[in-house]
Amino acid sequence: MNSKDGEIILRGVLDPWKAAVDAHEPEEVARLFTEDAIFQGLHPFSVGRKGIAEYYDSQPPGMTAQFEVLETRRLADDVVLGYLDTEFTFTDRSPVDVKLAVLVKRLADGWYIAHYQVSRLDG
Repeated sequence: MNSKDGEIILRGVLDPWKAAVDAHEPEEVARLFTEDAIFQGLHPFSVGRKGIAEYYDSQPPGMTAQFEVLETRRLADDVVLGYLDTEFTFTDRSPVDVKLAVLVKRLADGWYIAHYQVSRLDG
């Protein structure tokens, strides 16, 4: 697999993630994750879709996400690692730029996010 294949797989999951984040649909966002996904946003981590939905529900309406895939690695036939530049924009404050690492896993009915880790790099 070349990096383009990995990016296509990631975009297949992350484009719908972005659409659901932008529309402030936390339950839709959570459906894009595995049932036991490890999730680390900028708040304490959670495991599973319930915590993910609660995290995105707590975000302000009007928040949107933009991302650029920087690197991908195919760790197995059914697992792709991605590293992204991501910017969250808000209606009432400055954007937040973060690095995002995601691990997507292929299940019987498609690809899902199994691990999500945000890092805020200052400086």
